[in-house]
Amino acid sequence: MKKNRILKHIFTILSLWIFTEPAITLAQTEAMQTVKGVGIKVEALVSGLNHPWGMAFLSDGRMLITERNTGNLYVLGTDHTLSAPLEGVPEVWAHGQGGLMDVALDPDFSNNQYIYLSYAKPGESGKATTALGRGTFTNGRIRNFRDIFVQEPYINGPNHFGNRITFSPDGRYLFFALGERFQFDPAQDLSNHLGTVIRIYPDGRVPEDNPFVGRANSKDEIWSYGHRNIEAMAIQPETGVLWIGEMGPKGGDELNQIEKGANYGWPVVSWGDHYDGRDIPDPPTRPEFKDAAIHWTPVISPSGMVFYEADLFSGWKNSALIGGLTHKELVRVVFDGNNVREEDRLPLPERIRDVDTGPDGSIYVLTDEDNGKLWRISPLGKNR
Repeated sequence: MKKNRILKHIFTILSLWIFTEPAITLAQTEAMQTVKGVGIKVEALVSGLNHPWGMAFLSDGRMLITERNTGNLYVLGTDHTLSAPLEGVPEVWAHGQGGLMDVALDPDFSNNQYIYLSYAKPGESGKATTALGRGTFTNGRIRNFRDIFVQEPYINGPNHFGNRITFSPDGRYLFFALGERFQFDPAQDLSNHLGTVIRIYPDGRVPEDNPFVGRANSKDEIWSYGHRNIEAMAIQPETGVLWIGEMGPKGGDELNQIEKGANYGWPVVSWGDHYDGRDIPDPPTRPEFKDAAIHWTPVISPSGMVFYEADLFSGWKNSALIGGLTHKELVRVVFDGNNVREEDRLPLPERIRDVDTGPDGSIYVLTDEDNGKLWRISPLGKNR
């Protein structure tokens, strides 16, 4: 490992020791924690989920929750009871990191009832790919579900199906993040969708002002490329800027500001190394690639991300909250102009897969476990 990476590793360990408390244990339904003087209450609202992956709040306070391994989609009632699995969900390829994944509501959901689901789509000869589709949520089921985008090509193997769905602030465009399926070099090849962020209209059509429209041997949907495995994505409300959390290899997780047509360098450069210890050049050695705003070694394995806009945690407003799979933490990142920094972490006892803000201003997280849970995080002294 290079000298600068060793120093980064030492700094990260010291930061964790100084700024965070010991991890809490949810032995019962509720636990308390303090982070930088803020009293935290963590409640387990639901348990028994099979590797839940994505969630989305409905306008009436209910929630949609996906399970990766089963391919099930549920409605969680305001009384915290789960529905039976909804009908109309597509068949999924549930192996390794594939299955039913993200869920999102259309910006005009109150009028059109569209919901979007991302999933591992089975192909021929055991191959699979990542697909995005939509259908209407009516009368307690999904109707008329159809794919609006399918990643090309189909690939053998169970890894790097990472993805997230988000919409532009005006609701006109849909951004969909895509892992490179553990294929490495194709992330630099515009003739496929591996390791890209794509931009389409919500019905799947391609905007004419996408950066590679009409270019030979390029996919029209691509907005940015050179990514590894993306499982965290959100738009900053104050600026409209798109941010992703990207998993590095052995070290080098990244928080990246996504720009039109930009190349983020994987696998040519990285702040991490190959799993077998081989060096990968650092991003500054290749200035033609966009570098990360923050990079983490040891990794946090970012999954799930939301910008906090509510008033319940007043000191956290406008921060990005990022789930951690490896470090089992909620990581808070603050933005001050061009200065982006990690502010603090809330240690939790299980792997965090997704993060969202509820109508009550509380923070909701899903845990990636066989006995997966939905937790609600709120300030001490607040009765929800």
